[in-house]
Amino acid sequence: MDYFDEKINRRNTYSLKWNVEEDELPMWVADMDFKAAPEILEALKKKVDQGIFGYSVVPDEWYEAYQYWWEKRHHFVIKKDWLIFCIGVVPAISSTIRKLTTPNEKVVLLTPVYNIFFNSIINNGCQVVECPLQYKENEYSIDFTALENCLKDPQVRLLILCNPHNPIGKIWSKEELEKIGKICEKYHILVLSDEIHCDIIEKGQDYVPFASINEWCRENSIMYCSPSKAFNLAGLQTAAVVVPNDFLRHKIWRALNTDEIAEPNSFAISAVIAAYKQSEKWLNSFNAYIDQNREIVQKYIFEEIPIIKVILSKATYLIWIDCKKVCDNSEILADFIRRETGLYLCAGSEYGKAGQGFLRMNVACSKNTLLEGLNRLKKGIEEFRRQDEK
Repeated sequence: MDYFDEKINRRNTYSLKWNVEEDELPMWVADMDFKAAPEILEALKKKVDQGIFGYSVVPDEWYEAYQYWWEKRHHFVIKKDWLIFCIGVVPAISSTIRKLTTPNEKVVLLTPVYNIFFNSIINNGCQVVECPLQYKENEYSIDFTALENCLKDPQVRLLILCNPHNPIGKIWSKEELEKIGKICEKYHILVLSDEIHCDIIEKGQDYVPFASINEWCRENSIMYCSPSKAFNLAGLQTAAVVVPNDFLRHKIWRALNTDEIAEPNSFAISAVIAAYKQSEKWLNSFNAYIDQNREIVQKYIFEEIPIIKVILSKATYLIWIDCKKVCDNSEILADFIRRETGLYLCAGSEYGKAGQGFLRMNVACSKNTLLEGLNRLKKGIEEFRRQDEK
């Protein structure tokens, strides 16, 4: 665990996350403060030592790495032909929406959900349809009646699924995914499944790929995946699109190439191979550390800030916090806490109307940093309540 306790100074390194004032503590964007696995660092060092950074191809080893990982780790067999390289999950989702919709068609989201999905939909001329998740007794579930009402609209073309779900940390069960598939089959809806967080799960939990559910789900879905979240490689711009259906795969291949997002940079291939073929031990240790951090957050908030609540999370390194008893306006609360304490969290309203009154905290950091963040959160909540009472 010492590997993850090291505090690394990322200020003045062109880091998006740490591009903040000197006294601020950023715990917002999904970017961890840990070094990548030693095996990945060694692979990248070899590329640097070679000293040449020309154009790269996608070799057989890249396909084999994805196939190996998903079969070993997730018991899902991916055929080589299904895989397409791309520079990122979000660019690939945006390309897919452009290719498979016409202007003003609709895309359904189960909200609160990853905020950039909204951008991908709106920026490509489509309309967002929010289907709010049910929130009851500190847990989320899908309102399948509401989902069917959304999907039966003839203007709806796509459903974007987040599996596991960001920001609530929910791992969708096989039964839930089957129900989603049945409704989508009934109304001829294509499922775009973002599964980028699938390797960050609590010990004893199982993630199920949507495409593994049954033949219809496999043939009528597109899966987006990458080692970037679990292995901290977001800046290397490397991901994959998994498309089992031949007809859809040709369309997506054309879309990615038309948008020029299907060619790897000099480090993208080596990092993936080292992650999936050599770094499983590192990932297991990382997940154990994140499990501990989740427990620290839950215990601290329960004992020190009981007016807010942590949503029970089984996946991701993101914590979803219910602050509605303090303030039902996420932007006002997040801005106040940042201004008064320097703690930079995400306002829940970024994730759709259903996120109003919540905050999102990134806990992929050392325990010392985490405790500092929690102390600042406590101070911010207490000060906000004092101001509110005046």
